[in-house]
Amino acid sequence: MATLTEEAGSGGCDPLDARALTTAMLNILDDLTAEKERLGDTQRALLNILEDFDLEKQRVVRVNDDLRREIAQRTQAEDALRDRTTELANSNAELEQFAYVASHDLQEPLRKITGFCQLLARRYEGRLDERADEYIGFVVDGTARMQQLINDLLTYSRVGRIDKDAASVDCNRIMERVRLDLAAAIEQSGAVVTVAGELPTVTGNPTRLVQLFENVVGNAVKFHGPAQPRVVISAERRGAQWRFAVSDNGIGIEPRYSERVFGVFQRLHTRAEYPGTGIGLAVCKKIVETQAGTIWFESEPGAGTTFYWTLPAETTPAR
Repeated sequence: MATLTEEAGSGGCDPLDARALTTAMLNILDDLTAEKERLGDTQRALLNILEDFDLEKQRVVRVNDDLRREIAQRTQAEDALRDRTTELANSNAELEQFAYVASHDLQEPLRKITGFCQLLARRYEGRLDERADEYIGFVVDGTARMQQLINDLLTYSRVGRIDKDAASVDCNRIMERVRLDLAAAIEQSGAVVTVAGELPTVTGNPTRLVQLFENVVGNAVKFHGPAQPRVVISAERRGAQWRFAVSDNGIGIEPRYSERVFGVFQRLHTRAEYPGTGIGLAVCKKIVETQAGTIWFESEPGAGTTFYWTLPAETTPAR
């Protein structure tokens, strides 16, 4: 019996095993606590990310709202600009039509006035007193100038309204025509007109290009000082365009008149000094801009002026 009791007592739990189990349980609890803290940190990080995401979402919404408002404003501005452009185009077309009709319809009565005044001057010359002859001369001169103004206005109104088809134009041929048209003025002034090298072939309207060259070269011959007028015409390729230049040694232009000279009926000198109506450069500007170019000038008063303009280029220059 004693032996059985001892064996039963020897089958109880070992104190060392109990301590090991307790230590293991404590370690597990420590690991669980650390994991819980890590989960807490992760949860807080996720909450921060969600908060940042929400803030970013709100910012994106605000940016989208701003963009929508800006797009709406730009759309309204573009619509208004398009409407304004259409109105201006219609207005310009109406003004050009009015200028054409007015100048055309004024021609007939003006011719009658001029004709009768000239008839009066011839028939009664010397039969009236000197003052009457002078008055008749004023009327004849005034009607002649009016007719020139109307003709120039008619020319200006026609630019861009008719003959819009572009073609290949040899500018050497243009200058031959200009020399013929300006032969009297060149001879009278003693001007030396030179073409530097070969001029190119460009895309444009031949009639308008004759007017362009003739106006610019004619001004270079006309607005000269005491020295013999010297005019040089040249051209230089600039990418898809040709840049033309007409240089002279004339009286020059004050810088403050850089915009005025291209206005309609703008004169910088009296008719007694230099004849003309003051519409030539306005016609030039309209011709150049109608044919996708630009025109400007550089000048030094008393030393001369160079007018520049650009025109669309052909693939090869004229030979």
